Amino acid sequence: MVHGLEAKYSGKVKFTYLDADDPNTAGFQSQLGFYYQPEFYLLNGNGSVLKKFVGFVSAEELEAEFAENLE
Repeated sequence: MVHGLEAKYSGKVKFTYLDADDPNTAGFQSQLGFYYQPEFYLLNGNGSVLKKFVGFVSAEELEAEFAENLE
């Protein structure tokens, strides 16, 4: 689902994947408040978290947030 959204929003939304098991990402995980898989974060261009999703999230929910924040 996420890869499909990535293709659909190419050039509009940058998708970055974080490996929660990689100790090199521990600092970033801590900054975000990561504690459960899966988690999705919608960040603005400055890196501030606009929305955090914990657990299952539908493509429709993510697209609604994209639409709200791309305007």
